[in-house]
This record gives sequence, C-alpha cells and structure tokens, in this order.
Amino acid sequence: MDLFEEIYRIVRQVPRGKVSTYGAVARALGDIRASRAVGVAMNINPDPEFTPCYRIVNSDGTVGGFSMGVDEKIRRLKEDGIEVVNGRIKNFEQVFFDDFFTRYPLKSLREEQIRLSRRIVIDDSFEKDEFVAGVDVAYSRENKRLACAACVVMDKNLNVVEQKWQIDEVNFPYIPTYLAYRELPIITEIIEKLEQKPDILMVDGNGILHPFGMGIASHIGVVMDIPTIGVAKGLLCGEEKNGIITINGSLSGYALHHSKKPIFVSPGHRVSTETALKIVKHFLRYRLPEPIRHAHILARSKIMEIDQRT
Repeated sequence: MDLFEEIYRIVRQVPRGKVSTYGAVARALGDIRASRAVGVAMNINPDPEFTPCYRIVNSDGTVGGFSMGVDEKIRRLKEDGIEVVNGRIKNFEQVFFDDFFTRYPLKSLREEQIRLSRRIVIDDSFEKDEFVAGVDVAYSRENKRLACAACVVMDKNLNVVEQKWQIDEVNFPYIPTYLAYRELPIITEIIEKLEQKPDILMVDGNGILHPFGMGIASHIGVVMDIPTIGVAKGLLCGEEKNGIITINGSLSGYALHHSKKPIFVSPGHRVSTETALKIVKHFLRYRLPEPIRHAHILARSKIMEIDQRT
C-alpha cells in the first residue's frame, strides 16, 4: 500500500475556501496516530499545485508550516478566500472540512495485524540456532522516502558469514504500531536474497511487545514463517519491573540494562521468551546485539553515501 498517495488523495478532497487539519486527515486514514505522518507527507508533497497541502492546518486553527514558507501558505489561503489574522484562520469552525470519502486504510491494516497475531507461535519450534541474522533499516536525510535495509548473518562465534544491503523507496511513513508496513517489503526482499539462510532473525523493533501483540519482528516471522526476535531501543508499551515486562499481567519481554540505555527484548515468532533473552545476551557486546549492530552500521554507511552524492 502506498500510504503517501492515500494521504494525498484525501487532501485533494479539501475544496477551495475550506481547510482541514492533520488530525482530521489522520482520522480519515483510520487512526489519529497518523497525524505526524500526515505532516511529513505534506512537507515532502511532490506536487503542491495538484495536492493542496496548504489547506491543511493545525487543530487549533493556526496555519502551521509549509515547505514553501508560511508567508506563501497564507498567500495561497487568502487566494482561496480564507482570512488569516495573526497566523490563525478566521472563523475556523465555519471553514473546517472533514467530510472525506475514505476507505480507512489504517483500519484495514489493523484488522490484518490482529488476524496475523493469532498465528504467532511462542515456543522454540526451530531445529538449530547456528546462524543468527540481524536486520535494520536506515533512512536518507535528503530524501525522506529513501531507505537502506541491511542484513548481517553471524555464526555463534560472532563471525560475519554474509551481509547484504539494498536501497529502495518506502511508500509508508512512520506511524507508531504500524512499523511493519513501512519496512516489511524491503526487509523480506533482502532476506530472500541471502545465500546463508538464518536459523533465527533478530529485528530492530518489537515482537509481541506491542499494543496489538504484532510488532514488526512478529509480523516478519509469521509472513516468512521464520523464527524471529524483536530488539527495540524504546519501550512501546507494557510495564517493567525488575527487568520483566508485562502487558495486562502476561510476560511479554525483558529489559536488558547492558549499557547506559536499555534495550527491550521480546519473542517474535517460533521462539520462546526465555530463549529470545538467552540468544540476545549471547550476542551482546555493546548496547545492541552484534547482528543488529553490524546491520545498523552497514545500512547507515550506505545511505550516507547516497546522501553525500546528492
């Protein structure tokens, strides 16, 4: 799904003489969590003449930002017949528009997440753990839709066996709890190209430690039917006590305080919670386990090379 185009399609429905808000567009997508992503999409809008992103303002009626400058946004709004006084839309309630025709795409994706979550297996249903891979995705600072995915396969002695990377565009902005839909396409493609298939895959993100039990590690595991472990740098949900993280009283993961900043480990698919913790600890030398750390370095270096050439 190209969610950027879904956002632009909704914004193009705002008629001349009306304005809408980032939150209203997010609700038309199906989740208020997407408000910031709407702002990102407006900022990188490739055709402001066709998609009138200047008609999207803040929920309090202030005009907000614009890639061509606030003065240009105000000028365009005034051309539409919208009065702006001291940076605020006059008669905001009267000119506000949210009567969108929408398919609520994020609601559909959430329903898919919940369906897929029923297929998650949390036990050690893998035959061996000789080769463990880590995967990470880095993003361009120059082109917000350009990403580099890297995967590094290591043996138990922490030797690098294979590494691959790939540059591609992403069609989905970052929205909390929907990370898989942003990164899954490029990650699955690079894993399928590996000559040495990993026995277990570590993912920079959550497994079952997710409000809907379906973080990116679980999503990849179920879709590709491979054992996965989630290793996140921030706690998305749950309660931590003495390194144990629970959601509604159920064990969902662990907090590892190996360095100054903790990491949060949870099983993704076909790995038990205890085994996930054991494997991550085995590969831990710095803050991140070595397969993910090496993948992060590789992805970051390749995307920086692209940025330096542009």
